[in-house]
Amino acid sequence: MKQYLLSAGTALLLLPFILYSALHFLRPPQTEKEQVLFRGIVYKRHARSIPRPIIIHIVSVDLNAPGVKPLVTPGMPPSSDRETSARTTSEFLREFKLQLAVNGSYFHHFEEKTPWDYYPRSGDRSHPLGEVISNGYRYSVTEGGWRVLCFSQNNRAQIFDSGKCPVDTIQGIAGSKIFIDRGKPKAEFFQTPNDKPYPRMAAAIDREGKKLWLITVDGKQPLYSEGVKMSELTEIAMELGAYTALNLDGGGSTTLVMAATQGAKVLNAPIHTKLPMRERPVANHLGFYANPLD
Repeated sequence: MKQYLLSAGTALLLLPFILYSALHFLRPPQTEKEQVLFRGIVYKRHARSIPRPIIIHIVSVDLNAPGVKPLVTPGMPPSSDRETSARTTSEFLREFKLQLAVNGSYFHHFEEKTPWDYYPRSGDRSHPLGEVISNGYRYSVTEGGWRVLCFSQNNRAQIFDSGKCPVDTIQGIAGSKIFIDRGKPKAEFFQTPNDKPYPRMAAAIDREGKKLWLITVDGKQPLYSEGVKMSELTEIAMELGAYTALNLDGGGSTTLVMAATQGAKVLNAPIHTKLPMRERPVANHLGFYANPLD
């Protein structure tokens, strides 16, 4: 009996470590991949070992393709005590029946203490930072220090340093810094001593605003993907041919998902509360409708 209790106790103690280790095997493989996901949407995965392990996910969106249409998380009515209700990116994709989605703006309030003690959870009130527009409704106002990615009614994408979208904007989402402007990298991102590897999410567009790249870089995961510096993110976007690029919320918020037969498939390796493949509920998202390949 004592031996049985000892074995059972040991198994219970080891269970969290076994489950934690199992999460690592759910991450995307450290291999190259290219796949057309939907009409007008192409996915590429790059694996690098220098200067550190890095997994980069790049989605190119042809905004001229029939059926391609952006959507930013809708806001709550003005009478509500919140601007949005927090959701994971997969929940956003499933709720609005999208084909592709990423996390969006920086937001408050946020806490991450332990795997069971964090805020927000799905359904909690949340407030995106900077201007946000969904279906023509501006529910989060312009704030100093934030820039915006805006989509017009004819599907043209533009990024504005002023933090305010034009009047005809149908969808708009805020980010922190423009790191490529008019085809040139911002020198400030190559000269800061605080530029450290980190999980990143960014949006980049071509000169005409008809091609969009979503750049997702996994991080905070030693030996798998340790993230990139802003200077390295700039180099990635420049290699794509970006004319303008905007940094969106990164860190544990960094998530890329696509529609699949089971509802949603996570394409990257998010890390929330230090648990790999755990999605963080965030204030808002950027998603796309697209036609199937068949």
